[in-house]
Amino acid sequence: MKTIGMVVNPARTGVVPLVEQIIDWLNVRGYGVAITDEAARLINRPALGMPREQLVNRVDLMMVLGGDGTLLRSARECAPRGIPILGINLGRLGFLTEIDLPEVLTELEKLPSGEYAVEERMMLEARVIRGGSVVGRAIGLNDAVITKGAFARLIFLETCVNDDFVTTYPADGLIVATPTGSTAYSLSAGGPLVTPELDLLLVTPICPHSLWTRPLVISGESRVRVVLRSRQAEVMLTVDGQHGFALQPDDTIMVEKSVHRARFIRLKHRSFFYLLRHKLTEGEHNGP
Repeated sequence: MKTIGMVVNPARTGVVPLVEQIIDWLNVRGYGVAITDEAARLINRPALGMPREQLVNRVDLMMVLGGDGTLLRSARECAPRGIPILGINLGRLGFLTEIDLPEVLTELEKLPSGEYAVEERMMLEARVIRGGSVVGRAIGLNDAVITKGAFARLIFLETCVNDDFVTTYPADGLIVATPTGSTAYSLSAGGPLVTPELDLLLVTPICPHSLWTRPLVISGESRVRVVLRSRQAEVMLTVDGQHGFALQPDDTIMVEKSVHRARFIRLKHRSFFYLLRHKLTEGEHNGP
């Protein structure tokens, strides 16, 4: 581990002195440092900066300073290249991040001594097929969500798992989530919590207009096929709540396990259930 990259959410309070402090800490210990152009301008060190697409090709580890949203984007960028991520929480919840602000330098001391583990997480891939051709593609760590616009009517989503017809959901939308994504939108829509080491997909309808409809838990080797059967509705596919694609009637959305896996540096060896107790309950009591 020779060169460490840094991705920074510049909107977070106090981020400039923290970034400078971490860079100095890394330099003293002999690590090379590369950061995004945006972060380099923020701390007035332009020589360290490079475009984000180049950064992921130059580093051995990526430090991500921000909240879960910043980390999700970095996971999609780093996973195809096998780059592990170390998340430093500057957000409100930080369910996916590893280090909180008061303990940054103390926890970083574990890097040079090798006191860490690398945890891999399943990701998914979503494709949009229109007229027999793939017109959109994205990978995600949390979920692929098909949802109606703010003023759209109820939408109809013809859904199959592999070649087996499940149902045509009359609903506000449909979530296909990974185990990591079970604590995100799927949970809010009534889906189950799933421990992250499992290899499976969750299919969770959003506000279904059918009393019998319940979330599904299916094999990670399964392929979910959804056909949009609504004619007069504004419908979007979003991946991890960040990558969006406008859908048209009769579009087919294919969601399955990605060949890429996200890799996270773990310094604390905290269990999934510890995080549930401490992070999700914090989210209940803290406002925006």
